Amino acid sequence: MKKEIHPSNYRTVVFKDISLDKSWLGKSTANSRETTKWEDGNDYPLIKLEISSESHPFFTGKMKFVDTAGRIDKFKKKYTKKPAADKAAE
Repeated sequence: MKKEIHPSNYRTVVFKDISLDKSWLGKSTANSRETTKWEDGNDYPLIKLEISSESHPFFTGKMKFVDTAGRIDKFKKKYTKKPAADKAAE
C-alpha cells in the first residue's frame, strides 16, 4: 500500500439509523461534529444515517413508499412526453 494516502483516524463511532431510531457501534474514518454517550458510558462520534440495512426494503422485505415534497410529480411533469399536436404548435 502507498503510504500517507489512507485515512489514519480509524476509530469507534456510533451509527444511528434516524428512520428507525436504532444505533450500533462500529468503526469508521468518517468525520462527525456530533458525539453521543453510548451504553458503556463513553462518548463516541455520532454518524447519522437516513437508511441502513435495518431499514432498507431490500434487506427487510418491506416496501415503504415515501414521496417527500412531491418529487415524483415534479419529475413526471418535467419529463412526460408532449402529444404530437402540442409539439406542432410550438
